[in-house]
Amino acid sequence: MSKNNYIFWIVLTCLVIFFVNLDALYVNIMEARNFSTAREMLNDGNWLLTTLNGEPRYQKPPLPTWLTALSGALFGLKSLTALRLPAALVTVLLVIYTYFLSEKVTGNKRYAFISSLILSTSFYIIFSGRNGQWDIFTHGFMMVAIYSLYRFFTQEKHLYQHVLIAAFFFGCSFMSKGPVSLYALLLPFLIAFGIVYRYKNLRPRILPLVVFLVVGLALSGWWHYYTYLHDTAAVTEITEKETSNWTGYNVRPFYYYWSFFTQSGVWTIVAFIGLLYPYLKDRVFNKKAYLFTFLWTVLSVVLLSIIPEKKSRYLLPVLIPLALNSGFYIEYLFRRFSELKDKRETFPVYFNFTLIASIGIFFPIGGYFFLKDSLAGKWIWFILLSIALVSISFLLLRNLYRKNFPPVFYLTIAFIASVICFGMPMAKSLTVNPDYKSYSELAKWEQQAKLKVYEFSYFTPELIWDYGDTIEILSDGNETTIPSEKSFGVLVDAENKERFQKTFKNFSVEKIERYDMNPKGKDDRSHKTRLYRDLYVVTRR
Repeated sequence: MSKNNYIFWIVLTCLVIFFVNLDALYVNIMEARNFSTAREMLNDGNWLLTTLNGEPRYQKPPLPTWLTALSGALFGLKSLTALRLPAALVTVLLVIYTYFLSEKVTGNKRYAFISSLILSTSFYIIFSGRNGQWDIFTHGFMMVAIYSLYRFFTQEKHLYQHVLIAAFFFGCSFMSKGPVSLYALLLPFLIAFGIVYRYKNLRPRILPLVVFLVVGLALSGWWHYYTYLHDTAAVTEITEKETSNWTGYNVRPFYYYWSFFTQSGVWTIVAFIGLLYPYLKDRVFNKKAYLFTFLWTVLSVVLLSIIPEKKSRYLLPVLIPLALNSGFYIEYLFRRFSELKDKRETFPVYFNFTLIASIGIFFPIGGYFFLKDSLAGKWIWFILLSIALVSISFLLLRNLYRKNFPPVFYLTIAFIASVICFGMPMAKSLTVNPDYKSYSELAKWEQQAKLKVYEFSYFTPELIWDYGDTIEILSDGNETTIPSEKSFGVLVDAENKERFQKTFKNFSVEKIERYDMNPKGKDDRSHKTRLYRDLYVVTRR
């Protein structure tokens, strides 16, 4: 593969991984918040004082939501592809600048290409890049800032140009999810860079660094200042709640992230071996750069582990330096696998890629028995996926046992791309709920019945998004507002039925319908009470 075509192949891979079948999955809770806020920006003009179901939504800065709203305005708010498009584009930006950075650090384009392909096909990068959430935005923008800062610290020319670009994308990162990427991606980068490469010739860089801080902080903080100035009470309340979450919500032990490398999906074993520093340090082509990516990865995990609140998705920034670190191991196999004799070195390679190929070869049989009852109208996709996976797997095994490693690596990328192209259209076959009833049907019922519908206790973002508009809430937990209409609809969740009945005990109450947006049925463990509501018509006696 020509070195001059690496960017072309990276972009092509990203187009397949992040853009094909972008509307295949249901909208999740994080997306629903973003999409609903974007809709309220367009419908109500709430671009700065952002809202969710008409209530202040200042927990996250609005840049990803602005981009989502603009895409929705251009291509339609009904299009999931349009709403997810900005996240996919930012993921391409992330992957390309990962290539640029790794090529600058090592001077090795093939290694940079390998690392960027590992990143683009890591499990949680794929998940985040295909979802309209905030996380991929903050880390994608920060990666551009990191690349510019690396050039600033290692070159003598264009210092102000580098810091201004870095400051701009630093501000974009902060305006996407606050200081998350500053803490989890930039800070460990700066520490690792200082340990390995040292900060040399700093005197002429002091003033440009001041410019970086001033511009970066101004771009990062203006929206927060604006919201505080115009809605102080709401900002104060939200800030106090968010701060308490860091120490009192989803608290996990320090070692909770110990298995972080599993988030890379098919590269789990590769990532683990890449972290065996004593083993790999004398086998890589650039010891200093390998130490740098190793420290960057480990420091990122350690810093995240210090924070009491922990979730698996918070590991997303770790996957970036982890991909760079794993790239050194794969590049070593490119050079030396055909010569390796020691079974302690060859066994993990054979095991990892034979396992991947085995999944592909047995998919037609296993997939048929698992999916046969839900493949109506999807058989063509099942057949295409089966042909693709079996073909790729046989080629992969053939090259693996001939010890021709580069095709093994590229065929693994093709394996993942095939799942995206042919498997994603079958995704909803896995999520069958016989009682599924969309909230969009509620809006139709409301028009036909000519009754206004209220939410009794709290709203769920997915339901609000699907409903298509805001829903007024009657109870804040302490006081309940009784609507003035003679008859009206009330949506009630499972946990608040008893309180609802007590509140309206002097009214005539009739249950109409259940609106259940759970992808799976009520007997499945994943069935969530927050995703369904019972609709009652309440009438004054």
